[in-house]
Amino acid sequence: MLLRQAANFLRRIRPPSRSPFADPLALPIPKCGRNKGSQMFRLGGDAWGKDHKEFSWWFIVAAQAAIFLGTSSNPAFADRESIESNSENNAEAAEIVGLRRIDDGSVVSNIHTTKWRVFTDNGRDSFLRGKLEEAERFFLSALQEAKEGFGERDPHVASSCNNLAELYRVMKAFDKAEPLYLEAVNILEESFGPQDIRVGVAFHNLGQFYLAQRRLEEAQIHYERALKIKGRVLGFGHPDYADTMYHLGMVLHLQGKEKESEALILDSIRILEEAGQGESTVCLKRLRHLAQMYLKSSHFEDAENLQRKILHMLELSKGWHSVETVLAGERLALTLQTAGKLREAQELFERCLEARKTLLTEGHIQVAANMLHLARVGMLISNQLRKRNPAEAIVELDKAKGFLHNSIRIAREVLNKSVKQRGLLRNANSAEIGNDGRIAMIILLQSFDSLGLLDLTKQELQESRDENSHLVEAEDALLQCMSSYKEFARERSVSGFVEVKVEYLSCLKHLASLIEGISSEGMRHSQEVTMHELNYEISQVEKEISQMRRHKK
Repeated sequence: MLLRQAANFLRRIRPPSRSPFADPLALPIPKCGRNKGSQMFRLGGDAWGKDHKEFSWWFIVAAQAAIFLGTSSNPAFADRESIESNSENNAEAAEIVGLRRIDDGSVVSNIHTTKWRVFTDNGRDSFLRGKLEEAERFFLSALQEAKEGFGERDPHVASSCNNLAELYRVMKAFDKAEPLYLEAVNILEESFGPQDIRVGVAFHNLGQFYLAQRRLEEAQIHYERALKIKGRVLGFGHPDYADTMYHLGMVLHLQGKEKESEALILDSIRILEEAGQGESTVCLKRLRHLAQMYLKSSHFEDAENLQRKILHMLELSKGWHSVETVLAGERLALTLQTAGKLREAQELFERCLEARKTLLTEGHIQVAANMLHLARVGMLISNQLRKRNPAEAIVELDKAKGFLHNSIRIAREVLNKSVKQRGLLRNANSAEIGNDGRIAMIILLQSFDSLGLLDLTKQELQESRDENSHLVEAEDALLQCMSSYKEFARERSVSGFVEVKVEYLSCLKHLASLIEGISSEGMRHSQEVTMHELNYEISQVEKEISQMRRHKK
């Protein structure tokens, strides 16, 4: 009876099956073959993120600037499909870039033109190297040269304003960025009229700026204006039109307008598919976002269908020798687990595990994460079997226990290695090392927590008379959870995160409830920690979590 009460209590606090969208194990992506440098995203593309990897380079004079001025050979400057041109609008293109043609067809330039080009290119290059302050100086100089060489209200000035604004957005200097964005829009409207495509692009970028700050009403207004212009100029089946449509859908989703948001995002995906871009990275990303939206709103069947589609596309295009395919398989398996399709989820997790061992190493932290997933789904399968086939249920628990022991071993090895390497690289950029340590700590805590519940469940199934010894086993797993956290508590790169402290708090509460249950039955526990010590530790961790969340806001 005591075992059943304890196990049921722990299940009520935290069942082994979690929402796949909230599971931190679904978040880390291994750095396997990834370009670690900063990336340049397409004009108005899907990047509206938080760091310098999501810098959206934009020359207002658009593809024409890159072609006529030769500012860069980097395809990021001109990889958008441009409006078809002919001999009639070549002269107009020359006017667009602020250059004046003379009778013989040559182009007049001056020292400011050259300096503007050089400063702009240098600013871009500094940004790519992560030297943001240096990039700022170059972009400020480019803005000054644009004003002196082309005039205060020239499109070159708008281009320089926008480049500088985008840099400030990445640096989160929003108060500096906003007036520059607005100035760029005003100049473009004066130069080309309010319905020009360049104005539409400027409105899209402004919407992106407001979205980054969660100023949703302003983001919606500017995306809607951009969408109207792009639809009129480019057509309603153009990928750029779909791009703005997608971002507007994301804004509506954040506003809680689920149906309108879903309709826009589905339309943006349809346009890409009809344009032959259905298997592109952009389209896959939108499908994943839509699946996540379905999961958040508990539309599990819709999410499952989308994730099956994504996995099928990746299996055909990349096979299972791809991290991207493994991640897609894992996301689908988590959704299947949440929907109660446990055997299919188990088989998919097993396939992901084998692929990870081939792609990475058997001691990689992602392998440990996969094992923890398998342990959890095994525990759920055991729970389904407990009444009709107790023997098979115990077999599933034994397999799950093996996965947990291995995930604990790997996580501890990664933690020790991470702390050691970080100590040797105090003055180096060791962010990736620290991230592995954080993920390893989460997996370690979750594995011990699951192990405690597993021991309780197994004893309940076996109906052993020696209940106290198995309760101590469960207690020992939770005590190891506590001691592991304290062992690395001084390492801020490991313990200084809300999600780590939340997992630790969960272990503490489970341990407290277990000890309290044992005491209420007149049984003695290991006495390694008292209820007074536990309650004090729980209150301290709760305060730390609360403070960290307030600071984050």
